[in-house]
Amino acid sequence: MATRTPPRYVPTLTEVVKSAPEARVAADSAAAQEELIHRVLQRVDLVLERKLREAIAATVLEHTRAIAPLLREEIEAVVRETVARAFADELEGPKGR
Repeated sequence: MATRTPPRYVPTLTEVVKSAPEARVAADSAAAQEELIHRVLQRVDLVLERKLREAIAATVLEHTRAIAPLLREEIEAVVRETVARAFADELEGPKGR
């Protein structure tokens, strides 16, 4: 006698066939779990966004404090050079007048 493989939609002895109420409970449980995961991810997202903003603000402030003296020196040098050049031009006298 030849052994035939049953069609794939026929349950075999190793599969657990759930009755309608068990399937409904499993679906409700899965939906509840999905809702829980969604709520947790929303909370995590809010906390991460706040923490990230705080970290970025602190980093920007730190870098601003570090670069401010260098910028001040550079601006001072440019202003000195510009004023000196303007005085030199004025002391040379009128050009082409």
